[in-house]
Amino acid sequence: MRRRESESDRDMAALLAARAFIEIRHLAGSTRHESRASAEEALEHIRFLADLGHNLPDVARPRPTTPSRPGASPGSWEQATAARPMTGVWNTAGPKGQEWILRQIGRDGRTWTPPPPLPKRRKDPSPMTPRQRAGFLLGRWPVKTPAGRRPLPVEAKVLKALDTETVCSLYDEARRLRLGLGGGGPWLRAHLDPDGVHYLLPNPASYYWPGTPISHGEIGWWQCTALLRMRDGEQVSGMVAVLPETFTALPSTLTRRQQLRLAHFARSTERDTYLWGRDHKVACAPDFCGYLPAAAEEGSPITH
Repeated sequence: MRRRESESDRDMAALLAARAFIEIRHLAGSTRHESRASAEEALEHIRFLADLGHNLPDVARPRPTTPSRPGASPGSWEQATAARPMTGVWNTAGPKGQEWILRQIGRDGRTWTPPPPLPKRRKDPSPMTPRQRAGFLLGRWPVKTPAGRRPLPVEAKVLKALDTETVCSLYDEARRLRLGLGGGGPWLRAHLDPDGVHYLLPNPASYYWPGTPISHGEIGWWQCTALLRMRDGEQVSGMVAVLPETFTALPSTLTRRQQLRLAHFARSTERDTYLWGRDHKVACAPDFCGYLPAAAEEGSPITH
């Protein structure tokens, strides 16, 4: 059943991509003979079809991909789109796009069951796979080196426990040095548990791996995953760029077994600061959080 639904999604994606291209070609040709108002309407519909269809070819005939973090558990969104490849297209199409999709499929005389809504980012970490559990029992560090890259130094294969002030200073440094991953400023400081313990480990994705060429040289910092405890007690994930010398200078106080367990927890926690901040926004107030958006440098949750 699951395989049939996946194959049906790919067939529908190919059909929809062809129909979108046909409509775009017709609209592009008709604008030469229509009034200015009609041409504007046609152009707007072309934009609509282009936005709706730009991912359809990849759904219909997916290209081989490699995970950005080898050895990491697939998240709930990745699992959902693997089972139903049209999940992302359908759930981001909006009412107008969904109506167009069903109309095109109906015109072809086919039947198709739309995929379910995208799952919510789970608050608890994903369970370990058998391979991950074996690695944990054998004491293997979970951050794997992408093919063709130089391994991280031994100083990076550590998870460290930090207090709130230290975490905020790392985010502040990343923002001050414009490393590209960091931020949060007053918002982060106001919403972290002031007495909480947070955890940090170098966990770069392949496209942020040290040595990757960038516009002004190459990446010389470590992309780190942070497991942050928020003011309501929930633990969420975050990302921050940390200089190697800054991370190395942080004290290491945890046993290796604690580090391994927490490293899996941090790497498999899907809910992040953005999602936490979005859900908290309604209750956010100066008398509750001590956060003053109007006077702060950054008035929204950090993203990564």
